[in-house]
Amino acid sequence: MSRVDERPLVAHVVYRFDTGGLENGLVNLINHMPADAYRHAVIALTEVTDFRQRVKRDDVQFIALNKPPGHALKLYPRLTRLFRELQPAIVHTRNLAALECVLPAWLAGVPVRLHGEHGRDVEDLDGSSRKYQWLRRAYKPWVTHYVALSNDLAGYLAAKVHVGPRAMSQVYNGVDTQRFRPADGARPAIDGCPFDPQRHWLVGTVGRMQQVKAQPALARAFVDVLQRQPALRERLRLVMIGGGPLRDEVQAIVTAAGVQDLCWLPGERSDVAEIMRTLSCFVLPSLAEGISNTILEAMASALPVIATAVGGNAELVATGASGLIVPPADAKALADALESLAGDPDRAADMGRAGRARAIGQFSLQAMVARYQGLYDQQLRAAHAHPHPTT
Repeated sequence: MSRVDERPLVAHVVYRFDTGGLENGLVNLINHMPADAYRHAVIALTEVTDFRQRVKRDDVQFIALNKPPGHALKLYPRLTRLFRELQPAIVHTRNLAALECVLPAWLAGVPVRLHGEHGRDVEDLDGSSRKYQWLRRAYKPWVTHYVALSNDLAGYLAAKVHVGPRAMSQVYNGVDTQRFRPADGARPAIDGCPFDPQRHWLVGTVGRMQQVKAQPALARAFVDVLQRQPALRERLRLVMIGGGPLRDEVQAIVTAAGVQDLCWLPGERSDVAEIMRTLSCFVLPSLAEGISNTILEAMASALPVIATAVGGNAELVATGASGLIVPPADAKALADALESLAGDPDRAADMGRAGRARAIGQFSLQAMVARYQGLYDQQLRAAHAHPHPTT
């Protein structure tokens, strides 16, 4: 007779399980939470890609619903049946695209329905959309507790969605400071990269090349710096990791400026930790963010960070100490910051060391996992004490 697995099941619901900061955080949570605490299932409304291979546990179920564009209303019966079949103790949805799944979870009798806000919507970068505020308020009765990844998002939920402080927790992402660490000694060369970290000062970014990440702004800033300081052509280089719809635009910018030989755009890579160890500086020119995993990874790798003043970026980067914060969509300000650090490598290195210490002290992976595990435990205790759904 087979033994019943008594570990509570957490069903994580995302729009798509593919390369991304949200998904990377979920992988870290599943891989590092004690296996005897909870079981996990990942439900993607659209598709599950090979990214699933990053989950190292063999007891995680992956389910792709292949939802067509539009509202998930037609999926409600199927989702309700799925939740009844899986019988999760917790359904944990992430971002607006998955929020509507809390209603089928409630219909299926799932006792705890958590919803996490990880970052701004592409169509609502400043959070001012009344439509998206209304949608979040419409599903609020079926959410038992909210998780905001930054103080910025917590403020949005409080002011625009009217979520009270007792119904919300703020949990920062965590970074694996063992995997993401500075090089031991001299920076190694990147496999396939034409640049020499011993001679070149490598400015890098990592992320899918799409509107919200605004990589063209970095390309323009790089070109601007070289035009201001032609002598930097000897050592300044640009490394942009990631694929996506803006890659051709970025390539066109550097080609038109005649600096394509000073830039490397290899597309998506699986060796990001190793690449970080070869860089001299990390730049994130995003138009919106929650709590950026790549900023945390860069900090843990002892890189100075230049990031835009959006979302939780300023909560991570201590400007002037571990990096520089600049206005979004401002290529000139980005160029000024880049020129400043490229012109003073010793200051940049000091910032990188300060960032590494900050990552270890405030943003450890262990702290993130413990926070989520404690939240799951707390919400289950509350559900058992008050079994009727919260409205």
